[in-house]
Amino acid sequence: MSFQTYEEARTRKISAEAEIAELELAKIRGTLCMTNDVVAAWESVLHACKAKFLALPTKVAPILATETDVVVAKDYLENAIREALTELSNYQPSIDPVRTGSVTQEATEETAVVEQPKRKVGRPKKGRTIIV
Repeated sequence: MSFQTYEEARTRKISAEAEIAELELAKIRGTLCMTNDVVAAWESVLHACKAKFLALPTKVAPILATETDVVVAKDYLENAIREALTELSNYQPSIDPVRTGSVTQEATEETAVVEQPKRKVGRPKKGRTIIV
């Protein structure tokens, strides 16, 4: 067990406080972000990619179903993939990795989503009278 003098302990404390202040400053300047926020941003990007590519068969199948020329079908499919990739290259995740890591409780309360009252969806069942 190592015993420290008061001065050594105080020096370590001041050093740690300075390091924390530097990290907070880096977050404010946008040169540092939290790991969880980066993961969330990547999840958002990958979800968008997945959705875009899973939509391709629905978009392309009706056109390719009637196509008899393999070259034309291949070109159309390549163009659809390139179009999807172009759209994805401009994708901006809705998460700000720098800002969300340092959100305070007050900011969270200000941006809280107000829940809407639940309403029934669909048409009413037969034989029932709806009073509005």
